[in-house]
Amino acid sequence: MSEKKNPCDGCSQENCDSCSQKSFLAPPNAGSHIKKVIAVVSGKGGVGKSLTTCSLAVTMHRLGYQVGVLDADITGPSVPKIFGVNDKAVGSEAGILPNITHDGIKIMSINLLLPNADDPVIWRGPIIAGTVKQFWTDVVWGDLDYLFVDMPPGTGDVPLTVFQSLPVDGIIIVTSPQELVGLIVKKAFHMAEAMNIPVLGLVENMSYAICPDCGKRIELFGSSKIDETAAEMGTTVLAKVPVNPLIAKLCDEGLIETLSVDYYDKAAQCLESLSE
Repeated sequence: MSEKKNPCDGCSQENCDSCSQKSFLAPPNAGSHIKKVIAVVSGKGGVGKSLTTCSLAVTMHRLGYQVGVLDADITGPSVPKIFGVNDKAVGSEAGILPNITHDGIKIMSINLLLPNADDPVIWRGPIIAGTVKQFWTDVVWGDLDYLFVDMPPGTGDVPLTVFQSLPVDGIIIVTSPQELVGLIVKKAFHMAEAMNIPVLGLVENMSYAICPDCGKRIELFGSSKIDETAAEMGTTVLAKVPVNPLIAKLCDEGLIETLSVDYYDKAAQCLESLSE
């Protein structure tokens, strides 16, 4: 786990950029009491970031924690589909009420507000970033131990808004074994470092496959360099998740909460240590 540094140590300037970052924090909804905010990020799309976010939420909920998922991927939302939630979100005088999954995880996504789930969101960056911020200020999350933020890929408007507006306690970076993806992981890492956000660790998705006939472990993308990448960045590998057709099937059917695997046990221990 990387240490969180104080950007203002030794600073003699008034109103410098780093020192003023705290002024961008947006107050949560009055009905929200959230202990830890964890952002799940990736440098590029298609590496299983939403799957990782939802799987971490399910893992922590099974351990007895109150959990929520904020879907910050406005143009490519998938959290409601993965959890099998189709009902539209409703509002009250207090704010927008998050939908609740079969097992009791609270979620909010733009797809819960659109007339149709396949309606495109054709908005410019500032509007998208503002919507994500509203999911923090206007949604009545209630009492949560962990709020997981499923981030869009890259280092653009939305990650910047989340890192500046939400009190993010740490990020988990999702990657896959290709060396090109590993290069992009470092961009996400350096952005978090620049924003003074601790990197809790890396999750390698599609790390390997198990032959259904002989049980042999197959590295589909060649030898992984995730351990070397983590060591270079001074962080740790929290999970190596294989290609598992059952996972894809359950996500398509909205039954992620029925999946029982131990891939994320180390990540869960890391998250529990934050509370301790």
